[in-house]
Amino acid sequence: MNVVQKEIHIATSGQGTYEMTKDVAKALSASGITHGWVNIFCRHTSCSLVLMENADPSARRDLEDYLNRLVPENDPNFTHTYEGADDMPSHIKMALTRSSENIPFSNGNLLLGTWQGIFLWEHRRSRHNRSLIITTIGK
Repeated sequence: MNVVQKEIHIATSGQGTYEMTKDVAKALSASGITHGWVNIFCRHTSCSLVLMENADPSARRDLEDYLNRLVPENDPNFTHTYEGADDMPSHIKMALTRSSENIPFSNGNLLLGTWQGIFLWEHRRSRHNRSLIITTIGK
């Protein structure tokens, strides 16, 4: 069993989903491991990861809009607002979604479904440089 770790950075320009499937595939290829699983871990508390449809962007927009309605900004009950109106909502959105994903691979290829993509989901309105750890495990 081999383990290879790599840190990557994704620059975001505000709220939205940013596809990173090719970044993960590139890290997998560089690892030299052909069979196993890859773990992607997001090192932040105001963005998350999601496996989502990558063919029609309206599916991602609908998901984003739904979560924005579920956790609106400027809720008068929030006390953690030091960094602005999107601060606490971004933490709640991260807690409701995921900060890591595990994806199997075989023959050096991610075993994603036909329409699945791996996305960083930025919950903050401002630009950020997000750090992710990709751990490839297998043989």
